[in-house]
Amino acid sequence: MGPVLAGVLQLLALIAALALAYLPLGTYMARVYTSDKHLRVEKWIYKSIGANPDTEMTWPAYLRGILAFSAVGVLFLYLLQRLQGVLPGSLGFDSVDPARSFNTAVSFVTNTNWQSYYGEQTLGHVVQTAGLAVQNFVSAAVGIAVAVALVRGFARSRTGELGNFWSDLVRGVVRILLPLSVVAAIVLVACGAIQNFSGIHEVGQFGGGSQQWNGGAVASQEAIKEIGTNGGGYFNANSAHPFENPTPFTNLFEIFLLLVIPFALTRTFGVLVGSVRQGYAILATMFTIWLGFVALMMWTEFAHHGPALQAAGGALEGKEVRFGVGSSSIFAVSTTLTSTGAVDSFHSSFTGLGGGIAMLGMMLGEIAPGGTGSGLYGMLIMAVIAVFIAGLMVGRTPEYLGKKIGTREIKLAACYILVTPALVLVLTAASMALSTPPDSMLNSGAHGFSEVLYAFTSAANNNGSAFGGLNADTDWFNTMTGLAMLLGRFLPMVFVLALAGSLAEQTPVPVTAGTLRTEKPLFTGLLVGAILIITGLTYFPALALGPLAEGLAS
Repeated sequence: MGPVLAGVLQLLALIAALALAYLPLGTYMARVYTSDKHLRVEKWIYKSIGANPDTEMTWPAYLRGILAFSAVGVLFLYLLQRLQGVLPGSLGFDSVDPARSFNTAVSFVTNTNWQSYYGEQTLGHVVQTAGLAVQNFVSAAVGIAVAVALVRGFARSRTGELGNFWSDLVRGVVRILLPLSVVAAIVLVACGAIQNFSGIHEVGQFGGGSQQWNGGAVASQEAIKEIGTNGGGYFNANSAHPFENPTPFTNLFEIFLLLVIPFALTRTFGVLVGSVRQGYAILATMFTIWLGFVALMMWTEFAHHGPALQAAGGALEGKEVRFGVGSSSIFAVSTTLTSTGAVDSFHSSFTGLGGGIAMLGMMLGEIAPGGTGSGLYGMLIMAVIAVFIAGLMVGRTPEYLGKKIGTREIKLAACYILVTPALVLVLTAASMALSTPPDSMLNSGAHGFSEVLYAFTSAANNNGSAFGGLNADTDWFNTMTGLAMLLGRFLPMVFVLALAGSLAEQTPVPVTAGTLRTEKPLFTGLLVGAILIITGLTYFPALALGPLAEGLAS
């Protein structure tokens, strides 16, 4: 079997698995967020934190809950790292320095999971499990909660209430993320991923040297890392490491895990707004972009030039031979079109155009299918923009799901889509203009610029992957990427929740002959076009200086 055919068959198997999970998981999640009953363990949690799960919140109250909870998370994780040297289970590692502790705390609380350090040489068992793993769960649940709040804004009328943040958070963890992670971790352990709390082992190497390997609760971390679209790995090699991702089957299984909730949330959306066809329209948009990017990535990585690449059957530099070009391409697209950031190959070693495709996936806003929750609310914001554009074309007040998109709504949507590009482009320009940040670049020219552009694109979009040549463990990059992650996560949430509150207050308008049918394929095409055009107009100059210049020169 040739490598191209193997890649296509893996892609088809992945699509089939996602299709089988779509209806049951999406419908189940809708029931989770509409149930009026609380599990016993949930009641214990509410009592311990002093929250009333039955109190409805307006959008400012919902936002305050998110910000307060996230601020406590950042402080706790920061202190945990700073105190690591005196904690049990530290494996002899010292406390983490302030800049790196700040960057890591912000990274995991914002669901970015950017790592400017070697995990197996920096963090012990307590920080990994009580710190990073916990944030993997709750940061993903926060994203789903914000998406559900926006959906309630479309579904409700004549009220400013969007539900209860604490109830949405706890249910997301207890009823969705935790059960899925337990099952996934068992599968990974059965396939060879490690799960223990052993210390550091020294193993011999050829040439008389030795190498140290850590144990750890790797399988459980890997499970929520993918299911919650987090991305931070136990080891520096991330999902290319055999302890995290032992076989080609686990590689495909991990791709499935990082895609299944974002895609299934479109079903949840359709059920909650009372029209599953609206959910299918959003699903079709996400799937079209994802499949198109996978096809382009596989083409660029298989369309090799030169006898060495032809003999290898593709651009294999930086890729695991266990997975090959096809599976690595699917993983790269899936991890950058979601907010996962996990890698099973080094994106910096992809072809120039291949690296550009990975970067462009993040620049879209990671909405196809995007992160857990963040992908859905990002796509719904783009749907609002698309119906506004359609309204301008026909001279009619735009409507979406029975809600008018007026001046306030479009301003909030516009602010949402401008935040991330502003962070990416301004911080990239500042890094290239100053004297010391370019010293962190391993390469010069177009590829060196791509390293910096990729870093801030990843940080501001809460992805977490990187071009491997950039040394981001400096005060400048630790601080600036930390700020990019904070602003890139929480500023958009402000606009999303404000939009949700505005929509919930409206009275639904009836469907007429002039209403744009947003459940039809025509709207799907309009939405795909709007996403690609807006992203292209925003980022084309930067892409032309980096990956496009490199790809065309090769």
